[in-house]
Amino acid sequence: MSLIKYIIKRLIAIIPVIFGVLTLTFILSRMMPGDPVIALLQAQGITHPNPTRIAQMRHELGLDLPIVLQYFRYLADLFTGNWGDSVSVATGTPVWDLIARRLPRTFDLTLFSIVIASYVGIKIGVISATHRNKARDTIFRGIALIGVSIPIFFLGMLMQFILGYKIEIFPTVGYKQVQYEDPPYITGFFLIDSLFGGYFYLVIDYLWHISMPVFCLAFVTIAGIVRQTRSSMLEVLEQDYVRTARAKGCKEKDVIHTHALKNALIPTATVIGLNFAGLLSGAVLTETTFGIYGIGLTLVDAIQKQDYWVLNSVVFVITIIFVITTLITDLVYGILDPRIRY
Repeated sequence: MSLIKYIIKRLIAIIPVIFGVLTLTFILSRMMPGDPVIALLQAQGITHPNPTRIAQMRHELGLDLPIVLQYFRYLADLFTGNWGDSVSVATGTPVWDLIARRLPRTFDLTLFSIVIASYVGIKIGVISATHRNKARDTIFRGIALIGVSIPIFFLGMLMQFILGYKIEIFPTVGYKQVQYEDPPYITGFFLIDSLFGGYFYLVIDYLWHISMPVFCLAFVTIAGIVRQTRSSMLEVLEQDYVRTARAKGCKEKDVIHTHALKNALIPTATVIGLNFAGLLSGAVLTETTFGIYGIGLTLVDAIQKQDYWVLNSVVFVITIIFVITTLITDLVYGILDPRIRY
C-alpha cells in the first residue's frame, strides 16, 4: 500500500471516530446540570429574569427545538464553521476568535515542554540503558518514578511557593505582567507577534512567565519518555545485529547511536506523539494552577458555566488535534525505520 493510499484510508477511518466523539459530547452537554440561558443572563447581571425573557432567549439560541433537530444543527454548525458566540465564558465573543486566541498559549506550553522532554528524556533513557543496574541507572529510574508519581498540580504549587513566594525568582500566575498590553494581533502566537512588532521586552517577559509551567509539563513528560526509551534500548541491545556490530569492531558510540537508537525510538515516538496530543488538547491542571488561559482552562470554564457553544467547539478542536497527531506519529515510524512500508 502506498503512503497516499494509507493516509486516505486512515482519514476515512477517522470519520466515525469524530462523529462518535461529537455525538457523545452533545448528549453529555445536554445532560449537564444548569441552563446556558440562565448563565448568560447572570453574566449580563440579571439575577431574576422573567419567564418570558428566558423563553425568548431559548428561542434565539435554538434551545427550544426538538433534540434531534438540535443535534443536526449542532453538527452542521461545527462543520460549516458557524460556531456561534460564547454565552458565558466570554459573553458575546465569537467562539472561533476565542479559541484562536487561547489555543496558541497552550501550543506554546506544549511545544516547549515536549521538545525539552523529548531531548532530555531520550538522552537519559539511553544513558540509563547503557549503564544498566549501575548508579546512573538507579538515580535516573528514581527520578523517573518521582515524575510518574507526583501530581502535576502539586509540583506546580510547590514551585510557586518556593520559587515564586519564598525566593521570588519567577512570577506565579499569568503569561505576562498585568501592566503590559498584548502585541498587535498578527498570528495569535504571543512570541511571534511580539517579535514581528519589535516588542522584545514582551518576549523576555513571556518566556519568564511560562518557565515554571513548561518545567512542570516537561518534568512529568520526561518520566514516561525515559522509561520507554530505556526499556526499548535494553531490548534492542540484546539483538543479534547489535552483537554483530560490536564483533566487527564498531565503536560503542556508533553501535548505540547508529545501530540501536533508531529502532529503539519507534515505541518512544508513540509516547511522545500521545503526550504531544494530550498536552496540546489542554494542560488543564497546569493552566489552572498557573492561571494561563489556554484551551484546557477554557474547556473547564465552558463546562462550569454551561456554555454549549464553547464546549462543543473546543471538544471538536481537541478531537481533530488527536487524530491528526496520531496519524503523523504513524508516519514518523517510516522515517525512523525504512523497513516499514504502508
